[in-house]
Amino acid sequence: MNRSMISIVDDDPSTREGITDLVRSMGYNAQAFERAEDFLKSAQLDRIDCLITDLRMPGMSGLELYDQLRKSGVSIPTIVITAFPRDADRLRAERSGIHCYLAKPCDEQHLLKCIRAAIDDDGRKA
Repeated sequence: MNRSMISIVDDDPSTREGITDLVRSMGYNAQAFERAEDFLKSAQLDRIDCLITDLRMPGMSGLELYDQLRKSGVSIPTIVITAFPRDADRLRAERSGIHCYLAKPCDEQHLLKCIRAAIDDDGRKA
């Protein structure tokens, strides 16, 4: 069984719970957060193997969260999901090093493929 730790940050309860359930059903450990700021307070940032975050949330966005992690020297392979896909956001995500940028509702198999690629990739390089 895969024991990698996946963190999910999404302000929408149904999306957050759905992704958390999917991740756990695939044998991963999962922890969920409603806000980016709550995730940043986690004492286990160095144990996270993959981050799945919503793009648009109250407070800090998913891209801002990723940028904040990188600025603080924490490199976590990250997947961004959004209900409002835009080419400008996708381009920014790709340029900053985001592993996958997915539109909601995202296909479960595509999301799992992104998770596996993020974990298998040496994404911890700053």
